[in-house]
Amino acid sequence: MFRDEKKQVDHRTLNDVLGLTKNILKVLLILLIILIAWVALRILRDLKVKAILFTILEILSPLFIGVIIAWLLNPFVKKMKKHGIKRGIGVVICYLLLIGMIAIFLGALIPVLYEQIIDFVKTLPELFDTVEGWIDGALSRFSTSDLFDVEAFKESLFAQLDVWGSNLNEALPDIVVNVGSTIISGFSTLVIGFVIGFFLLLSFDNIEESFIYLFPKKVRKDANTLFSRINKSLKNYVKGVAADALVIFIVCTIAFSLVGLRAPLLFAIFCAITNVIPYIGPYIGAVPAVIVGFSMSPTIGLLTVIAIAIIQFVEGNFLQEAILSKTTKLHPVTIIIGLLIFDHFWGIIGMVVSTPVIAILKIIFQFIDEKWKLLDYVDEVE
Repeated sequence: MFRDEKKQVDHRTLNDVLGLTKNILKVLLILLIILIAWVALRILRDLKVKAILFTILEILSPLFIGVIIAWLLNPFVKKMKKHGIKRGIGVVICYLLLIGMIAIFLGALIPVLYEQIIDFVKTLPELFDTVEGWIDGALSRFSTSDLFDVEAFKESLFAQLDVWGSNLNEALPDIVVNVGSTIISGFSTLVIGFVIGFFLLLSFDNIEESFIYLFPKKVRKDANTLFSRINKSLKNYVKGVAADALVIFIVCTIAFSLVGLRAPLLFAIFCAITNVIPYIGPYIGAVPAVIVGFSMSPTIGLLTVIAIAIIQFVEGNFLQEAILSKTTKLHPVTIIIGLLIFDHFWGIIGMVVSTPVIAILKIIFQFIDEKWKLLDYVDEVE
């Protein structure tokens, strides 16, 4: 018997068609998820849920701080418990060490930072004069232009700068009072959060078990597995981001001091804080330092730009790449799109939380796909 080759099934072609169909379904599912998220965010914005959520977060901020502290310290307490130290004693030891490190850090930082802020505020009028000098020199090159009246534009612009400078000088006492009250309020909130975290940490394992028992019995095992994955991913992300910010703070402080930038500690702290925002944050943190550097002298400004460029090149290609790829396993394009979407709806806070939120959504999607074999999704990064 001879087979009719024309009637034979081309398995390779069939597999290619099935693979292409599966990939198309994956893309359509991703687009559907994005569409649902966009519609949900639009509905939340129209219902003014954002203001309500921010109000709730502000009221419950001590509770959230306490939960985060207990969540971060619980692994250390569990390790001490394995070595025979009772949980209560382990909690006290962790808190004493944490408060001691914070006290040492703030004790060394605040006096220097205070002096640098005072010196920087005193030089603000000089900075305004320098900026006006730059603008005057730049516009003078177009003094012979017939396209627009350069002198009238300069007068209008300088008048506006003078108004800004006067308003800043007049509002400076109020700004200092507001900043002081904000710091005091934030400190009191932090203290309450630490107290709440202490009591939560004493029975944090029981709280986790109680939370799992809120789910129906048949899904508790799956819920525990899912939350364990989310917990591990978030902890790795927080550790990585904290280490990254600390490295940026130390390196920027040294670099800014060497180039002669005014208030190097202040700008280093700002760079470290904004660096929490992936990809976009470093540029946000660099702008004030570069402006002040050029206002001091072209040499200092250029050296500041070079220092920041080198730091961000190393950090962006090594430190942050390792953090984002190993902890969140998200593609850079996905992170940037998430930043843009969250920034549109939630502002700077949205940009800070966008990456971990997207990482959590990805873990949930992978878990559901793994459980019910919807698309047989495989994480290529792993």
